[in-house]
Amino acid sequence: MNFLTDHPALYETQFPDPDHKAARFVDDQVRRFGGGPRLLDVGCGTGRDAGHLARLGYDVTGVDVSRPMLAYARERHPGVRFVHADMRDFALGRRFDVVTCLDSALLYCHTNAELAAFMERCREHLRPGGLLIAEMRNGAHFLTHPVPEPFTRAVTHGGVTYTSRTELWLDHAAQLLRRRRVWSWPGGGPLEQRSAWRLLFPRELAYFLAVAGFELLDLFDQPGPRAEPHDGPPLSADRLHVVARSAKDPHHA
Repeated sequence: MNFLTDHPALYETQFPDPDHKAARFVDDQVRRFGGGPRLLDVGCGTGRDAGHLARLGYDVTGVDVSRPMLAYARERHPGVRFVHADMRDFALGRRFDVVTCLDSALLYCHTNAELAAFMERCREHLRPGGLLIAEMRNGAHFLTHPVPEPFTRAVTHGGVTYTSRTELWLDHAAQLLRRRRVWSWPGGGPLEQRSAWRLLFPRELAYFLAVAGFELLDLFDQPGPRAEPHDGPPLSADRLHVVARSAKDPHHA
C-alpha cells in the first residue's frame, strides 16, 4: 500500500477531521434524498467516518483493502463491521440503503473496466432506490488550473516529525493524476512511493453511473467536506460530489 495506510494513526494526524465534516456531509445527503439506516462505506480507511455515522444511528459496514487500516478501525470503532475486500470485486451477501465512497477512493479504479466493476458492485449491494454518495477530485478542474507545484509538508506524531515531499503530474494518455511522494524522518528514509488517481469529468461520471443502472440525483463541486472556496464556473472546482439512486432495472440506461 503506502506509508500512510500502513500507519493509520499517522494518517489521521496528517489529515485531521475533528468536526467529522465528511461523515456529516454523508448524513446531510441521506436526509436530503431519503436514504436509510443500513450503510456501506467503501474505502473506509481508519473507520473515522464509519464510526461517526454509527454514532449518528446508522448500521454501518466498512470495506477496505488495507489490513493495517482495518485493524486500527476495528480497535477504535467496535460498533462497526469491517471487512477486508477490494472495491472492484467485493461480495458481502447483503444489501444496503446507502453506499458511500469518500476522499477520492473511487479514483483508484484507473481503467474503464475497473470503474464499471466498482459501480456494478455498488448497485448489487444497494436495495432498489438506494443511494450512492461519492466524493472525489474533479478531472474538469485541471482544464483551467495547473497541477500544483511540488510541495513539502511536515507532520509530528508520537514525538517524531515526518517530512514528505510530493510531486504531482498529469498522465494524459492514461487520464491519471500521478503522485510521487518521498518520506523522511529522523533515523529513517528516504522512502519513495507512487500512486495515481483516475481523472473523471462530470458528464463522464454521469455516463458510467447511467450504464451501471443509477439515476443521477445531483452532481456538484461545492459545498463539500474537502471543497475549497471557489468562485469559478459550476463543476470546475477541485472536488466533485455525486449522489445517485439505484434504479429498479439495472439496464434502464
